[in-house]
Amino acid sequence: MKIDEIENIELKFLDLDDYQELKTAMISAYANMPGSYWKEEHIKSLIDKFPEGQVVIKINGQLAGVALSIVVDYDAFDDTHTYEQITGKYSFDTHDDEGDVLYGIEVFIKPSFRGLRLGRRLYDYRKELCEKLNLKSIVFGGRMPNYHAHASNLSPKEYIDKVRRKEIQDPVLNFQISNDFHPAKVMKGYLDGDKASQDFAILMEWDNIYYQKPSKKAATKKTVIRLGLIQWQMRPYKDLDELLEQAEYFIDAVSGYRSDFALFPEFFNAPLMAVNNHMSTPDAIRELAKHTQAIAQKFSEFSISYNINIITGSMPEMIDGRLYNVGYLCRRDGSMERYEKLHVTPDEAKVWGMQGGNQLKAFDTDCGKIGVLVCYDSEFPELSRLLADEGMDILFVPFLTDTQNGYSRVRHCAQARAIENECYVAIAGSVGNLPNVQNMDVQFAQSMVFTPCDFSFPTNGIKAEATPNTEMILIADVDISLLRELNQFGAVRNLRDRRSDLFELKKK
Repeated sequence: MKIDEIENIELKFLDLDDYQELKTAMISAYANMPGSYWKEEHIKSLIDKFPEGQVVIKINGQLAGVALSIVVDYDAFDDTHTYEQITGKYSFDTHDDEGDVLYGIEVFIKPSFRGLRLGRRLYDYRKELCEKLNLKSIVFGGRMPNYHAHASNLSPKEYIDKVRRKEIQDPVLNFQISNDFHPAKVMKGYLDGDKASQDFAILMEWDNIYYQKPSKKAATKKTVIRLGLIQWQMRPYKDLDELLEQAEYFIDAVSGYRSDFALFPEFFNAPLMAVNNHMSTPDAIRELAKHTQAIAQKFSEFSISYNINIITGSMPEMIDGRLYNVGYLCRRDGSMERYEKLHVTPDEAKVWGMQGGNQLKAFDTDCGKIGVLVCYDSEFPELSRLLADEGMDILFVPFLTDTQNGYSRVRHCAQARAIENECYVAIAGSVGNLPNVQNMDVQFAQSMVFTPCDFSFPTNGIKAEATPNTEMILIADVDISLLRELNQFGAVRNLRDRRSDLFELKKK
């Protein structure tokens, strides 16, 4: 049929009244496999068990294509199953309303209607159904109808590789790959009588990026996350209590906007060193380190009372006589985890005698996985890539920079991290000056939230930005589901397209 002859295209649920037309269509679609059509009782069983899974496309009132499917508990099978097993010997008793996978039983387009891209409509419907039912994936055994012509000199795996490289045309496999299905396994003896495929089939999968594993907990997993960044003004404080009072003020402010995270800058507690300015600089910062545990504990209390996850920026800490730059993730459920600055700057090493840490990990939160890299660490792309491999969605970068040059390094590297790791990056710094604290004289900052650069995100990759060198809070919402779409369907897919055959990155 030609496009100019089409008056109406309709996607509708399969009805038993369609059976005779369906049988005729199947006979013509599988002319090389005599007797390969469903009997009326099979179609009735499918419609009775799972009406939403059975759809047809009609053009000008004529049946042009069909897609049949069931829902299965996939753990009840293994990846070497046969078509007869997955269908329960064609009874479809394997259909399970509580299952987790949409299994494709049949899809075809009648020969006279091919070339109109109708198959894509059927596949798109299946994907929407999979998402609507919150199923993990769509799975089916795909035929290789042209394999018989290459079986004498190519293994099934070699055949698949050549099809993917467009060196061999296979109408079924090419179509499935172009619709975002990926080969998972070659299966022998899957479908009786498929001589064209030499009795082989390919287990094809499409992953539902929106799938949420059912939970018995009352809490729901959020996809839109609100970030609260605190652009902290360096000013004198008479004591620790006064500094904590100011910190609580900002936590109260961002939690008042129902933020999920509060991010403080690196060394936000440096004003407390003023009282020890008569000491040498190394001694003064070691005195400051004595406050770290008390601050961390107080921030944990704030996270509970204000119902917000707090990234405490960073603070000096003494461990076994060595000075480190560390911070804490204070979750609103009361738990705490510690992170370390891994790369200290030449100034931190020379002036303070600070050591680089050794711990790098992504943290689980009630808003997904996050990572924290302190200032200079953001300039080393390997670190954020390792965190991305652990599933990080949001990278937090507390920083402290004295000049605009230093700030530009952090800013541009952080923005690159968002693009190359398909994640959000939030940076927060301090502003103002501390004339009475050695080695902490002036600060320059503009706190920001960066995104990947693709159609669902801002064209310049900037979600929100604070006013430079002004004390303020910055509130921004980020949508985690957009990262899932980017990973699967982005114009470029940095994580998926890495040449792992040429290089790899791993922790020691």
